[in-house]
Amino acid sequence: MSTVALFLHGGRPEAVRVATAVCRWLVERGHQVVASADEGALVVTGDHPSPQVDRSDQPIDLALAIGGDGTMLRATRRAVEANADVLGINLGKLGYLTEVEPGAWEVALDGYFAGRHGITERLLAATRLRVPGTLDLEQLPSALNEVVVEKQAMGRTVHLGISIDGQFFTSYVADGVIIATPTGSTAYSLSARGPIVAPTHRALLLTAVSPHSLFDRSLVLEPSSTVDIEVLDDRSAVVSVDGEHRNGLVPGCVVTVTADPRPARFVTFGERDFHHILKAKFGLNAR
Repeated sequence: MSTVALFLHGGRPEAVRVATAVCRWLVERGHQVVASADEGALVVTGDHPSPQVDRSDQPIDLALAIGGDGTMLRATRRAVEANADVLGINLGKLGYLTEVEPGAWEVALDGYFAGRHGITERLLAATRLRVPGTLDLEQLPSALNEVVVEKQAMGRTVHLGISIDGQFFTSYVADGVIIATPTGSTAYSLSARGPIVAPTHRALLLTAVSPHSLFDRSLVLEPSSTVDIEVLDDRSAVVSVDGEHRNGLVPGCVVTVTADPRPARFVTFGERDFHHILKAKFGLNAR
């Protein structure tokens, strides 16, 4: 039987209720359920075993997210590290990443374990950090949505130098620079007027945030491209991966972003019409 890693939005009673029902359903069918200590404590299954504590080195077959896109991001990171599939049950507002609505989870899981599903691969952005004075590269978590290098102090900009495939391209005095995946084109990059790209494409999207420049257009780069972002002058910055601040950056730091060779494997049921999803989420007119 399969091992399922459970992720849920602990601040939503509905997510806890659904997670409890899902856990019971899985255990009754002989599957093993694991979760973090905090999330597992929220799932009270009565006579059935509660989720075991998930270990980072433990093999899993499926990462199951119950919540919104933020929960899905956490589940995806675990799935990629374990070379597992990921499936989302949507309890959020937008739900670009989640596949299943709350009332359909039982049918979806039954279909998944019976093999009546598809897999869609999504590109991830791999990120490395080089600190001045050292030769070592620090590997940061891969991003499903975006990597952002941005200002650290309110009311100030940052000066960032951009190189593409080893060649200097330009520098920006801006609030920051976003390197987004196609999946992330409807996240932070969208609010910075970046392009909307179908999530099954393979590309890296470079968008400056509020640049002090006449050139403010986004770049759609090859998936084989390497983007280096160097912090210039004396203004410190911070690098974030999928909305989580990872490291403070001093002048001379270089953040390198490439496509991760490992894909995220999203479970799907039937055709997923991206343009229909866009229309629904943005309330676009039918005509």
